[in-house]
Amino acid sequence: MATKSEMAAKLKEAGAYLPGKKVKLDFGSEGAVMLDGVGQTVTEDDGAADTTIKVAWSDWQDMADGKLDGMTAFMQGKLAVEGEMSNAMQLQGVLAKLKG
Repeated sequence: MATKSEMAAKLKEAGAYLPGKKVKLDFGSEGAVMLDGVGQTVTEDDGAADTTIKVAWSDWQDMADGKLDGMTAFMQGKLAVEGEMSNAMQLQGVLAKLKG
C-alpha cells in the first residue's frame, strides 16, 4: 500500500490534474492532496478548490487497486463530492494514469 506522499508524487509525475481547475482529495485525518491544474502541479497542500472529493484513505486505496469502483463508492456514501461535479467525473480518466 502506497503512502499519501508516494501517491502524490506519482500523480504529479503523471500530470494527473485538470487544466485550469483545482481538485482536492480530502482524506480526513490522513490529510489532503491538491491536484492543481492552475499551477500544473500536485501537492499535499490543503486549501480552496473548485471541487473537493472526500473519501477515506482505505476506500481510496481500494479504488486505486481496482477493488472499488468510484461510482459504487459514491452511491454507497463512501465518497462525497463538493463543488463542480463535472470535475469529479473528468478525474476518473486522470486517475486511470495511476494504474499505468
